[in-house]
Amino acid sequence: MSLALATLLHEWRRYLAAVLALAFSGVLILSQVGLVTGILKAYTATIDRSPADIVIMPPKAQSLVGTTVAEVPSRIRPRMYLHPEVAAVDTWEINIAEWTNIPKAGEEQVRTYARVAMVDPAPGSVTLPTDFPEAVRRALEAPMAVVVDASSLKKLGVAVGDPVILRGQTLQVVATVTGYANIEIPTAFVSRDTLIRLRMLTSGDRSGLLLLKLKHPERAAEVRDFLNAQANGEYRAWLPKDLSEANGAEFMQEQVVGILLGFSLVLALLIGIGITSQTLRGAVASNIREFASLRALGVSMGTLRGVVVELAFWVGIAGLLVTALLMGCVLAAARLNSIAMSLPLAYVGEVAVLLMAIALVSGFLSLGALSRSQPAELLR
Repeated sequence: MSLALATLLHEWRRYLAAVLALAFSGVLILSQVGLVTGILKAYTATIDRSPADIVIMPPKAQSLVGTTVAEVPSRIRPRMYLHPEVAAVDTWEINIAEWTNIPKAGEEQVRTYARVAMVDPAPGSVTLPTDFPEAVRRALEAPMAVVVDASSLKKLGVAVGDPVILRGQTLQVVATVTGYANIEIPTAFVSRDTLIRLRMLTSGDRSGLLLLKLKHPERAAEVRDFLNAQANGEYRAWLPKDLSEANGAEFMQEQVVGILLGFSLVLALLIGIGITSQTLRGAVASNIREFASLRALGVSMGTLRGVVVELAFWVGIAGLLVTALLMGCVLAAARLNSIAMSLPLAYVGEVAVLLMAIALVSGFLSLGALSRSQPAELLR
């Protein structure tokens, strides 16, 4: 065991503030990223979890963020079948409508807005999310039926079986699903028939985004390239995984999101470097006689500096472990309160690198305290 690691384990109380400062910085950044990406995932959950192998978007759209759904020319739908691998084509419709519950005696009336997403309940439909239970699919087949996420029941003021007024018409909440929590606007799922009755289905020369199902999904890249070659500037074909990555990148570049994450990053840097460097400096100063003893035994100043930097490294590792523990608690609390949070591994890796950089920079900043580690200190 190295001297630096042994020192950290033996005198862990001296370094606890530094470890907690790093952990707090990491939790601050990851919580913000988790909430932001959770909102995005909730917005795109229906299309992300559909069995679609290809998504047809407007030609200039770079992601779903900021894209109006009804921007695809309806005339291109038959052209999707030009490739023999295409087995099914359907539109993805989503709109926002006013939601009003019908309260029972003593209950409060709730008037809010909901995102109305179309789900074709036919078996094997390309718009039917893969995680919808069979019972939910069958429930959606009923006329004027609506399904919501279980976490939205209280916010929408309803329970399963209750009637609601959506866009001026009466529907019935027939079932709930999980995994579609949205802290922004609750999502309500209806069938194509119900969407038509609500007069919300896109018609005319425009249609919703097209979802394609292939006979052999492993050939999706080939079909995408073929369709894009035939597009004539009228659409663009995407693979779902590429669209998901583009959604995340676009959402992170939004002005408000950028300001929020930028502020969190600066605050985390200030807290992390400030507290960690001062804690390490104080710990080195408190052990100055031990370092002076090592100098008296012939240990070079360069070696002692290496010990301090290694100590900072181990403080960083401890900070990462505490960050992981605290984020596990945060994610568990979010799940219990139906708050959608998502942590892409890429961002987790970047935050881990950032925390280690903070720890190492703090270690270098604390090297000045070693200037007093002269053998003469032992005579004082």
